[in-house]
Amino acid sequence: MTDKTATIVQVEGDIANIDAADWDACANPTSLPYNPFVSHTFLSLLEETGCASPDTGWLPQHLVLCSGTEGDVAGVMPCYLKMHSRGEFIFDHGWADAYERAGGRYYPKLLSAVPFTPVTGRRLLVPDVPDADDRSGLLLAAAVQLTSKHGISSFHANFVTEKEWTMLGELGLLQRTDQQFHWQNDGYATFDDFLAALASRKRKTIRKERRQAVENDIDVRWITGRDLTEGHWDAFFQFYTDTGERKWGEPYLTRAFFSLLGKRMADDVLLMLAYRDDRPIAGALNMIGGDTLFGRYWGCVEDHPCLHFEICYYQAIDYAIQHGLKYVEAGAQGEHKLARGYVPKTMYSVHHLPDPNFRRAVADYLENERSYVAETINILGKHTPFKKGDTS
Repeated sequence: MTDKTATIVQVEGDIANIDAADWDACANPTSLPYNPFVSHTFLSLLEETGCASPDTGWLPQHLVLCSGTEGDVAGVMPCYLKMHSRGEFIFDHGWADAYERAGGRYYPKLLSAVPFTPVTGRRLLVPDVPDADDRSGLLLAAAVQLTSKHGISSFHANFVTEKEWTMLGELGLLQRTDQQFHWQNDGYATFDDFLAALASRKRKTIRKERRQAVENDIDVRWITGRDLTEGHWDAFFQFYTDTGERKWGEPYLTRAFFSLLGKRMADDVLLMLAYRDDRPIAGALNMIGGDTLFGRYWGCVEDHPCLHFEICYYQAIDYAIQHGLKYVEAGAQGEHKLARGYVPKTMYSVHHLPDPNFRRAVADYLENERSYVAETINILGKHTPFKKGDTS
C-alpha cells in the first residue's frame, strides 16, 4: 500500500455503492477458504430486500479503506449502526440494561458483523498482502473514531476469527468468548467411516435415529444450483416463518431475500428438503463455503421423530463427506449436537467501550465469563461420542 498519508477511510451507507469486485477482493482473497456470508452479493441482498435496513434497526455504515491517488480499495469492514441487539447472537442486552439504568444511552451502537448470521469470519476484510495488519489497524482506528464522532456507547465486532480476536485484544478491545458445536471431517470417505470412529453405543443410536427419521416414507433431497425453483423457496419459507415466529416473534428474512439468494448465489445454496407423498414437509437451508458447510435455518409442517436430527445434522455430515468439505457448522447453541458428532468450539467477539466505568465493569464480567466458557468447553469435550482417545 502507498504511504499512509495517502490513505483515507470512507463511510458508505449503501453497499451497492461499493464496487463488488473491489469488496470481494478484500473479503474473499483466493488464498483463504471462500466465505459466502462476507461476499458483496450476500450482504447486498440483505440491504436490497430490506432485511438489514434503518427500518429494521440496521443502518449500514460500511468502512472503506482507500489508498493512492486513484483511491483504490485497500480494505473494507461491514458495519451497522444498531438501534437494538436483535439478530446478533452475541447477547449484550444485560449490558444495555445496566448502562441505561446508570443514566447512559446504549443505543445506537456500532457493530461489525453479518446480520442474522452467527458464523465466524473475518471482519477486518483486507487482501492477503504483506501490510495486511497495517490495513486492519487503520480500519479498526476508523471504527473507534466513528464511535467517538457520533458519541455512541460502543463498538462491537462479533464472530471474529481467533487471529482477529487476539490482535484486537492486544490493541485494547475487550475480549469475549462463547461456544458452538461443529463437526470436523477427519478424512472420512463415507458416513459409515465417520460412524466407525464413534463408540459402539453412540453409533447404534445414530443408526436408529436415521432409520426413524425416514420410516414414514420420507424422502430427503439435496437441491442446489440451477435445480432451485420458486416452488422450493415457497415451501422452505413456510418452514422458516413457522420456526421464526416461535423463536423470535417475527422472522428476520423476507420472502424476496430467498428468491434473490436462489438467483444470485445458487451454487452457494444447498436446500435439504424432506418429502412425504411427494410433498415437502420439512427442510433446512445450508450455505456452501470453500471448506465448510454452514447450516442456517430449519423448519417443518409435520413432526416426525428424529427428522430434525436427520435433516440438520446427519445429512449435512453426509454432504460434507461426499463433497470433501472439512467442517459443518450447524448454527448457534444446542448441546444435543454433541451426541451427534459435533464438538464444542470457541467463538470470539471484541468490544470497545469508551466509558471507563462501564468498561471496567464489563471487563470484570468478561474475565469470569471467559473462564466459565473455557471450563464448559473442557467438560463437554470429555463427553463426545468418539471412541476413547479419539480427538476428532
